[in-house]
Amino acid sequence: MSVNYVALGDSSAVGVGASRGGGYPERLASRLRQEGWSLGLTNLGMSGAVVQDVITSQLKRAVASQPTLVTLGIGTNDLWRGTALEDFREGLDRIARRLKPTGASLVVVNIPDMALAPVARLVPSHLYEGRIEPFNEALHAVAHTHGMHLVDLYTASREFLPKRSDFFCHDGFHPSDAGYDQWADLMLPTVRPLVGPR
Repeated sequence: MSVNYVALGDSSAVGVGASRGGGYPERLASRLRQEGWSLGLTNLGMSGAVVQDVITSQLKRAVASQPTLVTLGIGTNDLWRGTALEDFREGLDRIARRLKPTGASLVVVNIPDMALAPVARLVPSHLYEGRIEPFNEALHAVAHTHGMHLVDLYTASREFLPKRSDFFCHDGFHPSDAGYDQWADLMLPTVRPLVGPR
């Protein structure tokens, strides 16, 4: 059975910061192919995307692609740009409601603890302090309501970021090749059982 994988999200889907191999969707797809799945990938991620950009620029194409697997990674730019929590939650709910009728397996990653990123020292702390957790709570709530499978990047990041100076690329914000590899590795155990027989 062939897997039709559609990736939605921001620069982490695009792979900004990587020197090769793309972002986490390409790396996740590569791992699944290596394990024997026939898989096509449509990556609709956009650098700088916020939740509203997914709705206006990515959702229609995602649905038209007739996906069997969808991943969504969004929220970091919403934090930096001051999106209101309620607007973020409503946007996530709209995305989930639009994708559900496709019958695809829906996987969402939450926001890593960007307070531990090198760039956090260079931006006002009010942009992220006390905001990451409520945004992730919104992600968890929408995922639970709509039966989406959630990968907890936040908890994992609090454990590995203090030990992994190589996770970020030179800008201190986007992941490096090693960071995207780890991201894909964290998603694989959740995604693997959802993609059906090889």
